[in-house]
Amino acid sequence: MSGGAQDQAIRTGRVTRTFIYVVLIFFALFYLLPFFIMLINSIKPLPEITGGNMMALPTDPTIEPWKSAWSTAQIGVEATGLKPYFMNSILMVVPAVAISTILGALNGYILTKWRFRGDNLIFGLLLFSCFIPFQIVLIPMAMVLGKIGLAGSLTGLILVHVVYGIGFGTLYFRNYYAAFPTELVRAAMMDGAGFFRIFWRIMLPVSGPIAVVCIIWQFTNIWNDFLFGVSFGGLDAQPVTVALNNLVQSSTGVREYNVHFAAAILAALPTLLVYIVAGRYFVRGLMAGSVKG
Repeated sequence: MSGGAQDQAIRTGRVTRTFIYVVLIFFALFYLLPFFIMLINSIKPLPEITGGNMMALPTDPTIEPWKSAWSTAQIGVEATGLKPYFMNSILMVVPAVAISTILGALNGYILTKWRFRGDNLIFGLLLFSCFIPFQIVLIPMAMVLGKIGLAGSLTGLILVHVVYGIGFGTLYFRNYYAAFPTELVRAAMMDGAGFFRIFWRIMLPVSGPIAVVCIIWQFTNIWNDFLFGVSFGGLDAQPVTVALNNLVQSSTGVREYNVHFAAAILAALPTLLVYIVAGRYFVRGLMAGSVKG
């Protein structure tokens, strides 16, 4: 290739990349437009919003809607804000994600390195559980929670999400562990290592990428869940998604849109922070698990 043709190819490549970047930036900005509208309206006084242009920047910014959404907004019959329900969600999500991830890793370890008769059937049933609609299990789950005395409690909600998350955790870790050298496990067994010692010392230390995928997936699903929260959470055990719905639907005579926008952003902040902190590992771990499976 001559020098002129090579330079032309380089210029063409730069133009193409520039065009692709411009298109991607346009779509990214278009996708973020609703969030921008929510953000600017959450710091506006209510008269500015009801006055017309929701796209305009605030002329008199205020953080009072955020304070109200957090601690003084009326939810139901009490002026409690999102604060107690936010804590309920944290107390529910952390143990549910941790337990379902550990159990998923343990199941994946057993189904790949400790094979037994019927293991494929068990994995198939666990995989099938991932596709059961939430609505189908509401009545049976409510009956079980009532019989074991966990109805309307945070512990009951944690149990529900753990049970529903085990299938996804097992799927992720089984696919990831499938390509892990079985010879290493057998060598550890010959050296006298037992079942749990192999799991804690050999399998878990190499499970970082897929563990991040599982944690992000479980955290997002559990934090954003509304159906289980409104069905099984008592008055003192409702998650933030239920409180957000009650706040928006409450009838106090005036629709405080600025407070509603602020509350929606507050409710979404944890999942946003999780993706900002660990999002770059998500695709990496997901691809690692899919290729190794």
